[in-house]
Amino acid sequence: MFNRDRWREILEVLTSNVWRTIFTAFGVCWGIFILIVLLAAGKGLENGIKQDFGDIATNTMFMWTRATTKPYEGLPKGRSFEFKISDVQAIQDNVPNMRYISPRNQLGGFRGTNNVVRGIRTGAYNVYGDYPEIINQDPMTVTSGRFLNFNDIQDKRKVAIIGQGVKNDLYDKDEEVLGTYIKIQGVNFMVIGTYKKNDSGGGEEGQKEIFVPFTAFSQAFNRGENVGWMAITAKDGSSISQLKDKIIKVMKERHKVHPEDTRAIGYFDLYEQYNRVESLFGALKGVAYIVGIMVLLSGIIGVSNIMLIVVKERTKEIGIRRALGEQPWSIKKQILMESIFLTIISGMVGIIFGSLVIYGINSLLDSVGPVDMFMNPSVSVGVVSGALLILMISGLLAGFIPAQSAIRVRPIEALRTE
Repeated sequence: MFNRDRWREILEVLTSNVWRTIFTAFGVCWGIFILIVLLAAGKGLENGIKQDFGDIATNTMFMWTRATTKPYEGLPKGRSFEFKISDVQAIQDNVPNMRYISPRNQLGGFRGTNNVVRGIRTGAYNVYGDYPEIINQDPMTVTSGRFLNFNDIQDKRKVAIIGQGVKNDLYDKDEEVLGTYIKIQGVNFMVIGTYKKNDSGGGEEGQKEIFVPFTAFSQAFNRGENVGWMAITAKDGSSISQLKDKIIKVMKERHKVHPEDTRAIGYFDLYEQYNRVESLFGALKGVAYIVGIMVLLSGIIGVSNIMLIVVKERTKEIGIRRALGEQPWSIKKQILMESIFLTIISGMVGIIFGSLVIYGINSLLDSVGPVDMFMNPSVSVGVVSGALLILMISGLLAGFIPAQSAIRVRPIEALRTE
């Protein structure tokens, strides 16, 4: 089928008019180039947006209290209330498929007043009172020592895990950190570990946080059983977005909040936001495919038109081959092979140039550093394979009509053609 003579003939046909072949191939090359670059740009934008989520468990919601807006059961409008530690067990008992429920208390802030002292050095940091599960919801790498455990919670140990940014601010470069003490709002805590988050995990602020046991935090800063807010994660296969109404209902019942008061309990549904981002980039990918394929289609039409011209120019040749006994399918196959060959070669050139452009952009990003909302543009092997499949199908379609035209040529009429 793919013998040397046939391929020599294909090359002779395509090189008989080089410029015509080049201009025809450009349409296909440009179409596949646009498709590859658009998909890579969309992926780069997607990577940049998703880095803001860091490694945090996306099937998570955060919940806190606000003032009520409706009177209820004799209680006035505008009443303030707080979650309690017992609310955690209430959610676990009444809402199915809960994976982690982490009550949290917080003080200070990255840009607030100084709240941590070590010797003559001070700093302003977010200090969290947490349970050990929080590391599964807001992942971090423990670089030395350990993270919180349940013995710390039970014994109300005044221990702390500090971020790399806190270590850089309060300690000398090679100074030992573990076993030393820092003073948080006048209360001494012993450092038992250090952590580091990746660059997308809150940036500089993400490295300047301090984690202490929830119970020790409550005791040291007079929070009692109060909970500032909660991080709640559903089990895999269950959507926190579908469970949040039940969670909020349980909290309203426990704290005597009007069922129709939509403001009293605030929340942020991370899973819902993540799905919106996923949907957005799914739509952008669809647009990229549509635009790229439409541009590619215009190139395919050009190939089909040129193949029709080639068939017209070779009418006499085709007539002679038919007169000598060549089968119609053999001639049809020849035209289809020429069309597929031209299309695939053109498309491969487009893929190569697209890959070079992507490589160049990544090299530029590596040299200038990360750019907000855009990083690591790329296309997967699956996309390239899909592009090759599109090219093969396109080549068949481009050659089908000219091939049909070729086999309709009658030998006697073809021989009369000048």
